[in-house]
Amino acid sequence: MLDHIDNKLITLLTANGRETLSNLAKKVNLSISPCQTRVKRLEEEGYIIGYCAKVDHQKINQAHIAFVQVSLSDTRAQALKEFNKEINNLKSVEQCHMIAGSFDYLLKVRSSNINDYRILLSDHISSLPHVASTSTFVSMQTIKD
Repeated sequence: MLDHIDNKLITLLTANGRETLSNLAKKVNLSISPCQTRVKRLEEEGYIIGYCAKVDHQKINQAHIAFVQVSLSDTRAQALKEFNKEINNLKSVEQCHMIAGSFDYLLKVRSSNINDYRILLSDHISSLPHVASTSTFVSMQTIKD
């Protein structure tokens, strides 16, 4: 069971995964050793599953974001399994969510520009197993990430 200190540690590490133990300990009013023990326990118990870098996508030429609604022709377990397996092979797909609604999946896709996205959609996303249709929404600006 998590207490308020565990929750604060998770919040702090979510904001900055490279926060030093010394700073974390100060912010949660613990000494370093018990703070380190708590962080290690949160990792071991699966509350914290990893750390990642925030990337400036403009600098790596991947700032174009499109959200893609995907409808499948078949939503039985085997079809979903096949789609799920193949979507994980597309590096440009940053996120994939199964949706309860009028379509089956929502993808967040990164590319360098609209032309590269069009090729990615036609050559890769649309040819994934059981894809019946797609609908694209292009992000004009990221307000909160």
